[in-house]
Amino acid sequence: MPNPNHPRKHSVIKVEPIKTLKDVRAIKKLLSGSPRDLCILTCGLSWFTRAGDLLSIRVGQVRSLKVGESFVVREQKCGKVRTITISKSTHEAIQALLKSMGDGVSDDAYLFQSRKGGGKLTVPTLGAMVKGWCKSINLAGNYSSHTLRKSGGYLNRTVYGVDIPTLMTVYGHSTQRMTLQYLCIQEEEVQSCYLRDL
Repeated sequence: MPNPNHPRKHSVIKVEPIKTLKDVRAIKKLLSGSPRDLCILTCGLSWFTRAGDLLSIRVGQVRSLKVGESFVVREQKCGKVRTITISKSTHEAIQALLKSMGDGVSDDAYLFQSRKGGGKLTVPTLGAMVKGWCKSINLAGNYSSHTLRKSGGYLNRTVYGVDIPTLMTVYGHSTQRMTLQYLCIQEEEVQSCYLRDL
């Protein structure tokens, strides 16, 4: 018997972003007792990295950074170097996580550790976590580890008005269309043109 949750052959499944700050705040409230999970959410939304790159960050890369300082990540998928700047919210989340890890944590340790043995979290585990967070606040849709990367761009565009060329640079996309499709907002923005009373 086929798995009802498995996509049909040749079907396209779009991973959705979290589309409102209200929902982000609800998930942050849900995670307030877990420094690791709250830090993953905060950094995942703010840094626009792929899940594998996010989970590969080591303690020594961020331990001593202040707000406004940056560190470098080499993307696993394409080998490009990405410079990430620390915001107030990511700094606070990182420091709370490091405090929970104790004074003896090595610079070589992964920042986001598995609860089983302290190794690196896996992308499938992060995907299950994100699905669980969204389900816990009754957020309907298809969510995965990729949701964090998408949500950061979606909210920067729709809430803060960040322009598409800037988001293209953040994501490393070659066309504006690619960025709009990636963020799941192309159809929304086109439809809004038809709905304006001119």
